Amino acid sequence: MSIYRLFNKPVARVLAAFGGVCFTGTMTTLTETSVAGNDDRRNTEPNNSALNGRQLMVALDVDGTLVDHDGHMSPAVRESAQAVVEAGHEVMIATGRSLNATLPIIEKIGVERGYAVCCNGGVTLRLHPELDGGYEIIHKATFDPAPALRALRERLPSAKYALEDADGNFLSTERFQDASFGVEAIGVDFQTMLEATAVRVVVFSTENTPEEFNEAIDHIGLAGVTYSVGWTAWLDIAAAGVTKASALENLRLQLGIDPSRTVAVGDGRNDIEMLGWAGRGVAMGQAPEEVIAIADEVTHSVYDDGAAHVLRSLL
Repeated sequence: MSIYRLFNKPVARVLAAFGGVCFTGTMTTLTETSVAGNDDRRNTEPNNSALNGRQLMVALDVDGTLVDHDGHMSPAVRESAQAVVEAGHEVMIATGRSLNATLPIIEKIGVERGYAVCCNGGVTLRLHPELDGGYEIIHKATFDPAPALRALRERLPSAKYALEDADGNFLSTERFQDASFGVEAIGVDFQTMLEATAVRVVVFSTENTPEEFNEAIDHIGLAGVTYSVGWTAWLDIAAAGVTKASALENLRLQLGIDPSRTVAVGDGRNDIEMLGWAGRGVAMGQAPEEVIAIADEVTHSVYDDGAAHVLRSLL
């Protein structure tokens, strides 16, 4: 049973805000700028007044939620998401993807004004058509990846490693590439990665079993990590205390939306904190047991347009 099941929703929300990866106290969080104030948001969202206090904050995971594992978004999901946006609700992408891999999803569901969370909470965007490229980075959490990388390399020498630096570049060993990076990774030696400042670290293994991967994580003491294990092993690392939930809570406070008016939909282990944070946390039908355990409800799988069912219920 998840720890969040032991508490009521308000307490779970606080716990979620302080969840994330911790590694022997060496990781730190740096904030670049603050979120735009409520006055600014009221001026840029003319539809909000029509909701008469009924506005929702809706956080949506991408992979396994809005798109399937081939990256396809169905017309039903796209149209229902667009309808919720057009209704004036605060619809936010909350994803482990990096910025450039997130922007096409934001465009597809029609969010031109608002916010988005990338890199599992490591990067927060403000969206507005008058901004250069339609967005600006308003928050970025960075950390020293060297202690985690050294420990993981010792236990998983054959794994592939990638790192997103503070400038949005991806550095990788063995030309490791993934669509979630949003850019082509630059091949570097391991020492160069150790010297970088990171927003996100990814570890991927095709040679280790999932059991060996989990044993390595347990052995080196990475606490509260967000990772998904399937036929191969994958680990996503962010700064201490940084999760999708922590970034979303910062935005909720700035926007002045009541906790009971929050909705989140996700399918992965990196969505556990977010689903615990939300007033209405919805797990996708194909989600692992520990994700379903924290959710308030379960919808259909991504292949049966589960997100569309949830989004239509908000209209």
